[in-house]
Amino acid sequence: MKLQFKHQKFQADAAKAVVDVFAGQPFLTSFYTMEKREGYVQHSINEEEESIGWRNQPLVPELTDGVILEHIHKIQRVNQIAFSPKLEGRYNLTIEMETGVGKTYTYIKTMYELNRHYGWSKFIVVVPSVAIREGVYQSFQVTQEHFAEEYNQKIRFFIYNSARLTELDRFASDSAINVMIINAQAFNARGKDARRIYMKQDTFRSRRPIDRIARTNPILIIDEPQSVEGKQTKERLKEFNPLFTLRYSATHKADSIYNMVYRLDAMEAYNKKLVKKIAVKGITESGTSATESYVYLEGINLSRKDPTATLQFDCRGASGLRKISRNVNVGYSLYENSGHMEEYKDGFVVSAIDGRDDSVEFLNGIRLYAGDVIGRVSEAQIRRIQIRETILSHIERERQMFHKGIKVLSLFFIDEVAHYRQYNEAGNPSNGMFADIFEEEYRDITENLQLELGDEDYLEYLSAIRPEDTHAGYFSVDKKGKLTDSRLGDRKERTSDDTDAYDLIMKNKELLLERNPKVSPVRFIFSHSALREGWDNPNVFQICTLKQSSSEVRKRQEVGRGLRLCVNQDGERMDVGMLGDEVHNVNVLTVIASESYDSFAKGLQSELAEAVRDRPRVVNAELFKGKVIRDVRGNEQVIDAETAQAIYFDLVVNGYVNKKGGLTDQYYKAKANGAVQVAEEVADSVAAILKILDAVYDEKQMAPEDARKDNVVLKLDERKLQLPEFRELWEKISARSVYRVDFDTDELIRQSIFTLNGRLRVPKLFFRVEAGEMKEIRSKEELKEGASFEKKKSSTYGGKDQLRINNSVKYDLVGKLVEETDLTRKAVIAILTGIEKKVFDQFKENPEEFLIRAAALINEEKAAAVIRHITYRKLDKRYDEAILTMQGMKGRLGLNAMKAEKHLYDHVLYDSTNERDFAAELEADDQVLMYVKLPKRFTISTPVGRYSPDWAIIFRPGMAKYRFLVAETKGAGTPMQLRMIEESKVHCARVHFQAICGDSVAYEVVDSYQALLDKVMG
Repeated sequence: MKLQFKHQKFQADAAKAVVDVFAGQPFLTSFYTMEKREGYVQHSINEEEESIGWRNQPLVPELTDGVILEHIHKIQRVNQIAFSPKLEGRYNLTIEMETGVGKTYTYIKTMYELNRHYGWSKFIVVVPSVAIREGVYQSFQVTQEHFAEEYNQKIRFFIYNSARLTELDRFASDSAINVMIINAQAFNARGKDARRIYMKQDTFRSRRPIDRIARTNPILIIDEPQSVEGKQTKERLKEFNPLFTLRYSATHKADSIYNMVYRLDAMEAYNKKLVKKIAVKGITESGTSATESYVYLEGINLSRKDPTATLQFDCRGASGLRKISRNVNVGYSLYENSGHMEEYKDGFVVSAIDGRDDSVEFLNGIRLYAGDVIGRVSEAQIRRIQIRETILSHIERERQMFHKGIKVLSLFFIDEVAHYRQYNEAGNPSNGMFADIFEEEYRDITENLQLELGDEDYLEYLSAIRPEDTHAGYFSVDKKGKLTDSRLGDRKERTSDDTDAYDLIMKNKELLLERNPKVSPVRFIFSHSALREGWDNPNVFQICTLKQSSSEVRKRQEVGRGLRLCVNQDGERMDVGMLGDEVHNVNVLTVIASESYDSFAKGLQSELAEAVRDRPRVVNAELFKGKVIRDVRGNEQVIDAETAQAIYFDLVVNGYVNKKGGLTDQYYKAKANGAVQVAEEVADSVAAILKILDAVYDEKQMAPEDARKDNVVLKLDERKLQLPEFRELWEKISARSVYRVDFDTDELIRQSIFTLNGRLRVPKLFFRVEAGEMKEIRSKEELKEGASFEKKKSSTYGGKDQLRINNSVKYDLVGKLVEETDLTRKAVIAILTGIEKKVFDQFKENPEEFLIRAAALINEEKAAAVIRHITYRKLDKRYDEAILTMQGMKGRLGLNAMKAEKHLYDHVLYDSTNERDFAAELEADDQVLMYVKLPKRFTISTPVGRYSPDWAIIFRPGMAKYRFLVAETKGAGTPMQLRMIEESKVHCARVHFQAICGDSVAYEVVDSYQALLDKVMG
């Protein structure tokens, strides 16, 4: 398998943020004559060519510190980052990127962009450890062809080695993009090898390597600066003579955030579905004086029938004591089913199973919740439970991913190799304790696996893999070929510097993604915890640390190894582009913790809150004040204090903000329904207001999911799928279509002229000059707030006092409008010559604003024309029925799932309370035969984006005007006030269904079930 890479906007935005800092720098290349040692004699012509070195051209004098800071402020405003009060050195730029989103890919792309714009070609990547160094090196290898296709050149990259200094000469003498990867210990440690970079070397023409590097004026890229930059390192880095320094990390230190230009933190990455969703399986020891009996509650199983519970308990058999797991009902006696063990004699009969809180109660009054374990619990038993839970999660996830062609991996971290592999005196290997436990539990689970419809291929896959072949150990290896504990290269971070071990992990990365059991049967991996930095395999879905939690290893480090979005067998990333809204149904990382869910979740949230410490925590008027927002026509507005207060007041009145300034459930429901109402002053800028609210850190929204709470797995009703009525409906609506737009250009020109004459109003430029004085300083706080100055006088220039526009700036008005509207030059000229003179004269007073507003108005008319003249044509191509029969859809009763009798599945998953109420009405209405909540991947193409309708409904014969109906549900109060884009999509959907179904299927948009009945009955 070969991993596939795609261009993603957030990575391009991060690269652009860096490039834009140096806007105005021309494309230049610079070379110099390389130094020769004393007494050097030239022996060939080629040696003269080799003596030329290439370096990064310094910034031109016009790019002063003031200009650079102004550029940084502009970028920070666009990316909603707090302004830097000053430049931190010349120059240090910070880029924050969450683990798993492709940080290395991003800075490689940034190198290409800096080379494309300015000609810079010398880069040095500084990393904190061997693990990260090896990972970075592999990233350069696997992305080489991908970037070569886009930029038509390849980067030459190498790892610095003091024994191979000829690489440095190539680095300096090659005019192409060159990258040196170096770990901090190579120039910052006290050992002999580290000192060699500062020493004259006979093998290097009596030169110092550091001088050779410094003459290239390299751009430094520091990967994980919080782990690299101590006081000494910062001083050492100056000797590299960098043009500027870029710092990339997910966890920058608070005191080392220098001029941040881009931020994609944990919260934004999670909300944009760029990383996996996190779920946690916790284990809780419940101490009780009532018994020493061992009982573990795995979970509650819900279906249409009465709930059951999965219990693990001791059982006495012919071969001795062993642990067994059983699905039990109310009335099940542990005493009767354990071989009459005395410890279960006192009331261990199941008296109640409650699916609402995932609990089981016994007759003796003991109540257990999912994940609880009581009785004599040794550390070995806790580890057994963790291993079993990991296998259970793996099998569940693997079942769901099987038909999607996605290999599922689980990763165990341990501290001692002896727990996994042991050796006798002759050196022969045998299983350690954890390997034995794994094989025992794996056999028990797979041998008792219940067959479900559609599982035949999956069970055949399982049967082809032996338990002893499906797990493998990745550890350091000694000289005799034995697995051994990894040595710690960094005792503070507790990571290893074993290059060979990382090489093995990297070499087998793509092999592990191969699902064919004959090629790669390994699905469960045991590795040393000191090697954790080397693991970034995208298909790790379960992580289990088989050791006591320690303060040295933070929760984010534990989950960080599995956050990358998974790939399928074609190496394609399963992201929003591939899966749409299903991303977080497929990409779920489950952590099997050795502590309770509450404890792990609290610790993880605390670390996440620390990581996003600069985000606002409450909603108030100050949150909006000074922010730049854009309306639907592209006009920008800076929110003043009065407007900010109005926005906040409306949020409170609508119940979106509580007394403590937190966002309420009502806000999230309205947002899910697309029905958030904002103050009248910013009614045209709803998207911009939502973006500001999205920046508020909400602990509830960032909480990891409790893996035991996803207690409903939807089951397909095969009988409904085969109903003749449903087959007929699916035959009608599954056809795909293609649209065409034929509008009259003359009509568009006339309409644009009319709109520009009536609505194009460009504000004139005004400049206010204000004067004031500092009277006295009352306090430090007053100084911070800027309240010590008193305004004395102000005057305004502009309006009737004509200001001369700088004529040195030439505007290609026609060309710019062509670029912004995609119209021909002829059409744009016709529009501009057709508008009134007084309207056109506004261009002279404020050219930039004229361009923005005129383009927005023309595009508005163009969109309206597109919708008026759109037609759809039915294609032979259809949606495959497989999109209706996805396995593994899960939900939580009462939260986002409800039981159903008429739905295609036994439960309905809903996105809002409005959808829940609509489904409940469908269930209750005798006129409805059956219905299906259409999947998000069932889409209709429109000129304004893809559109997914909500429901397909079949009414009983003679009960309604239409037998078959497709419906879209909107939040209450919104159908008549749909935004332009939504209105356009709805119009396109009507034309689409008319084209593929004629009058045999109706399409309606409603805000309630009663509204639907009003339209289809009678």
